[in-house]
Amino acid sequence: MATTVRPRRSALYMPGSNPRALEKGRTLAADVLLLDLEDSVAPDAKEGARAVVAAALRERQAYGRRELVVRVNGLDTAWGKGDLMALARAPLDAVLLPKVQDARTVDQAVAVLDDAGAPRELPVWCMMETPRGVLRAEEIADHRRVQALVMGTSDLAKDLRARAYGPRLALLPALGHVLLAARAAQIAALDGVFLDLNDETGFVEACRQGRDLGFDGKTLIHPKQLDAANAAFAPTESELAWARRIIAAFEAAQAEGKGIVLVDGKLIENLHVAEARRQVALAAAIRADPG
Repeated sequence: MATTVRPRRSALYMPGSNPRALEKGRTLAADVLLLDLEDSVAPDAKEGARAVVAAALRERQAYGRRELVVRVNGLDTAWGKGDLMALARAPLDAVLLPKVQDARTVDQAVAVLDDAGAPRELPVWCMMETPRGVLRAEEIADHRRVQALVMGTSDLAKDLRARAYGPRLALLPALGHVLLAARAAQIAALDGVFLDLNDETGFVEACRQGRDLGFDGKTLIHPKQLDAANAAFAPTESELAWARRIIAAFEAAQAEGKGIVLVDGKLIENLHVAEARRQVALAAAIRADPG
């Protein structure tokens, strides 16, 4: 499943048990809203949250171009199968599975969705938050229904017994491995959350690091993080200017039958042009509906 040129700079978790929060999501500048039935919902509120999310999805048009993705409970819990069955026919963009361990986990969820009448093309996103899941990222990413891998860095750090602060050196092997799997499968990859809402400088740096690594965007826990994430994962004006110069020079050289393209003394190849066109298309998608 090829990655679409679609902004996924910011993916905001929203507790499925809070109707007011879900309604507020209609006005937030998030590319993706992750309506959560899992970690942010207490056990005794799970079924009520499922009904709240279903009601929000019935008003899908009110959310505009924002992607609506619902994180369900795992199939190894008392609520997972019911979540998938309730969502099968809902107007959502994808289902996010927690703690995916392997492709078999995805197969089991897809079987429940299909049996409940879900569209055969309904995408599945996968949380990569366990050591085994990270080790099997390639087979997960290659699953025909998987459209995105989402880092769950908090759970992963716990399982690794890692000190994941600052530059997150302990998590870099896992981040890189998951990103490689996503890019090999041509699907999206989202970085994990930043938990300290008072550390704005640290959050900006985490966004920069995620963008430098190659992630498409970052998962967020609060609306105050939206602006920084949207800025970090969008092409800069200088990047766009360079991309347009590359494209123009390449097209001019092709028209003249030249085999070598130089811009400011730098050799430009097809791979550079492909990335330049992706950046220009991403910027155009952002401008088309800034949310």
